[in-house]
Amino acid sequence: MAKTKRGRVLWSLPSRGRGTCPVCSTKRIKLLYPRAKLGGTTIKVCKRCVPAVQARVDAAATV
Repeated sequence: MAKTKRGRVLWSLPSRGRGTCPVCSTKRIKLLYPRAKLGGTTIKVCKRCVPAVQARVDAAATV
């Protein structure tokens, strides 16, 4: 893969894939990793919150 194509898909996402993480409340961070909540819905979290405890993800606010 050419280096010019890396990260290009982020340009098609709203706000370039950035937002506020529902788990840690960090602002303007890339939300690229889906995590499943207890009800079966999925939320996107930041890189630091991917290994977070499931109870913390379930307690996260709905985005």
